[in-house]
Amino acid sequence: MYACIEAERDTYGVAPICAVLEIAPSGYRAYRARQQDPTRRSARAQRDDVWREQIRRVWQDNHGVYGVRKVWHALRRDGHTVARCTVARLMAVEGLQGVVRGRRGQPTRPDPTVDDTRDLVQRAFVAERPNQLWVADFTYVATWRGMVYVAVVIDVFSRRIVGWRAHTTMKTALVLDALEQALYDRVLEGAPGALVVHSDRGSQYVSMRYTERLAEAGSAPSVGSVGDAYDNALAESVIGWYKTEVIRRRGPWRSFDDVEFATLAWVAWFNTQRLLEPLCYVPPAEFEAMYHETLTRHSGAVGLN
Repeated sequence: MYACIEAERDTYGVAPICAVLEIAPSGYRAYRARQQDPTRRSARAQRDDVWREQIRRVWQDNHGVYGVRKVWHALRRDGHTVARCTVARLMAVEGLQGVVRGRRGQPTRPDPTVDDTRDLVQRAFVAERPNQLWVADFTYVATWRGMVYVAVVIDVFSRRIVGWRAHTTMKTALVLDALEQALYDRVLEGAPGALVVHSDRGSQYVSMRYTERLAEAGSAPSVGSVGDAYDNALAESVIGWYKTEVIRRRGPWRSFDDVEFATLAWVAWFNTQRLLEPLCYVPPAEFEAMYHETLTRHSGAVGLN
């Protein structure tokens, strides 16, 4: 209301406008004094200015995908004590909101001739250590020059993306290259079969080349049932974040190179910065570091005894 008076004061005068609006001119004068001297504003209004700057910084640093809950947790990790309701109120004032995931299609094609691989996971996406259970899946991205397919391999323990690859075809090479990167990145320990690699029953994942590579690495293959996304829900969830936070927000996409570079940046951010609720709002890399630090301390304590 006071902004309206400010806009029309030179045309109609302050007193006539206030008379029409039935408000006291002293209220407008106090408003204008606060605008000219911010120190005369209320303590809450001055604090809000500080919080708005911090909230926008966190939101922008995380690609504009965080909603109220994750912005609040990020501020707390930075050492700021602020009420969640304050974050919600100021994000609404600033017009900031997190992304909302939608449904995704099913790009994999089941191979009806191969069905002897067992489901070793049974929808229990739980791991007690890194490299105990990986899940794999892939999705597609439409570009002006054709489809791009992106495959990922995720460590269930920390939700860390340990391997990924982009291709222009959805052949076995796509998922095999993502697996190779994961195997190169991680040091596998334990007896053969200590690592289970789970996927859906797409033809790429039950192909001879893929299953033979798993056997060479000493990993046990596991596949879900045909056409049931819940059997690979964790991988579907991570891909849902990827599509929502990158592909749908920043499209349309021109070429393979654009998708590959954006995916590279997102995976790096996801692994090192993105706060995940199942991990008590810490990033995957930090969660793994905490695990190894705890393991080292425990081993040291046992050695002293």
